[in-house]
Amino acid sequence: MEQTMNLEEVAKRAKVSAATVSRVLNNASVVKGSTRARVMKAIEELRYHPNLHARSLAGGKSRTIGMIVSNMENPFFFDIYKTVELDAHARRFEVVVANTDYRSEQLVASIRLMIGRRVAGLAVVVSEMEPALIEELTGSDIPVVFYDVGAPRHNITNIRVNYRRGVEKVVDYLHSLGHRRLGFIGHHSILGPINERMKTVLDAVAANPALEVRAAADADTLEGGRQAMRALLGSGEAPTAVICVNDVMAVGALRELREHGIQAPRDISVTGFDNIKLSEFCYPALTTVHIPRDRIGHLICDRLIPGSDRPEWNGDEIVIDPEFMVRDSTGPARQVQHAHRSVSPRLSRSWPG
Repeated sequence: MEQTMNLEEVAKRAKVSAATVSRVLNNASVVKGSTRARVMKAIEELRYHPNLHARSLAGGKSRTIGMIVSNMENPFFFDIYKTVELDAHARRFEVVVANTDYRSEQLVASIRLMIGRRVAGLAVVVSEMEPALIEELTGSDIPVVFYDVGAPRHNITNIRVNYRRGVEKVVDYLHSLGHRRLGFIGHHSILGPINERMKTVLDAVAANPALEVRAAADADTLEGGRQAMRALLGSGEAPTAVICVNDVMAVGALRELREHGIQAPRDISVTGFDNIKLSEFCYPALTTVHIPRDRIGHLICDRLIPGSDRPEWNGDEIVIDPEFMVRDSTGPARQVQHAHRSVSPRLSRSWPG
């Protein structure tokens, strides 16, 4: 009854029905954006945590762990989820997953939903973050693993990738092949992990007067990669190499090049990031940076599921160094005659919106 009253209080505060609050909590797409915003504001003000699994708990202990990801459409996130699920099932645990689509307000709702489910542990594999959630999760005392965001606390482990080292390997390799005009394709440039990759490229350009870069961004999808490459090709002299924030966008970028009759790597080299399976099977096979998703999934379960394998909580941080994978999508820069340009900005951006 207490849960029902709380739900009704949220509905009353947001001036919607209890059914609408439930749909927002379950990330239903039928709810209008303005209505969703009102409900989320009410949830925030009331600090509402729906107790969804109270009756299913045995002895007060849940055998479910939660996982929140930014974009399940991107195989990077799905690969980590598959490993977490396999490990969890081997230990007789279930996994409940939520997708935020890079929306910080949905991250807030999903975390509170997981707390309401009384999960035994929570993995947050996202690029977006609301700093206040760190304090809230610390107060919940639930074992938590953050990937790429957040900070270690007594109950929080942070796993992060040394993106700078990975991107530096890409830039150094392209430079060694004679590339000087670079492009960068990204998405959600304000998000920390994504911005770190772009910033590393910009830092390399700033340190080397021979380099220049143009940047474009679109959605984190295959089509988004196509659109971002189209923006780069239409924004002036074409780059000789394009660094993509991930493999999904890189594969979309390769498709756009083929549509224009541009060959990779003869005309333009393309690199990705993550080394998802698709990067091996696309054409040409993609030069990329390998992030060990299976290792990340194993680490998540080792930290979240009770047992002898889980270390004592000490707010630890685990740093992963990525591995550079050279394949067929990169080659020497094509020699072209450079027209004289009286003004040549070394950075231009084509971020959407």
